[in-house]
Amino acid sequence: MNTVWMTVAAYLIGSISFAVVMSKLFGIADPRTYGSKNPGATNVLRSGNKGAAIMTLVGDGAKGWLAVWLAMRYQDQLQIGDATIALVAIAVFLGHLWPVFFRFVGGKGVATALGVLLGLNPWLGLATLVTWLAVAFAFRYSSLAALVAALFAPFYYGLLFGVEPQLFAVFVMSALLAFRHSKNISNLLAGKESRIGSKSKDAVKAKKK
Repeated sequence: MNTVWMTVAAYLIGSISFAVVMSKLFGIADPRTYGSKNPGATNVLRSGNKGAAIMTLVGDGAKGWLAVWLAMRYQDQLQIGDATIALVAIAVFLGHLWPVFFRFVGGKGVATALGVLLGLNPWLGLATLVTWLAVAFAFRYSSLAALVAALFAPFYYGLLFGVEPQLFAVFVMSALLAFRHSKNISNLLAGKESRIGSKSKDAVKAKKK
C-alpha cells in the first residue's frame, strides 16, 4: 500500500509545471505558446527573462530530487524496497512529462531527470550534469546536450552501482527523454535547431500584447 500512495504522490509532485507557474509570476507569456512550445527552462529563456528561466530550472529539478529523497529518507520506516524507489523516480518524471494539473501537456524532462539522478546519488547527478554542460558549452544546443547526457546516465549508474532496480528507472527516463526530443533530433539533423539563449519572436510579440 505504501508503494501505491508514494508513487501517486510522486506523480502529483512531478505534475507541478514550474515553467507555467513562474511565467505567470514573472508576467511573461505562457511557454506553451511560443518557441518550441515546451514548458521547460530552455523555452522560458527564449522569452528573455533569465530570472524566470532559472527559477523554472531550479523548481523542475527540485521536485525530482524531493520525491526521490523522501522515498529514500523514509525507506526503512515505511518498509519499502529499492523497487519502490525506482517507481517513485519514474512517477515524478512521468508527472513532469504528462502533468495532470495542466491537461497532460508537460515538458521534456531534462531538469526533472537531473533532480531524480541527484536524489538517487549526488555523484550520479554530478557526472550527468558535467556531461550536459560540456556538450552544451561546446555546441550550444540544449537538446543535444540532453540527449548525450541521457545516453550516458545509465552507463554512469551501472558503473557506480551495478545492476539494481534504480538502473531500470534511469533507463526508462533516458528512453522517454529521447522520445520527447524526437522533433529536436529531426531539427538537429536538418540544421534547424535553436541554440541556447536565442530569443523567440513569438514570445516578444506575446509580451507586448
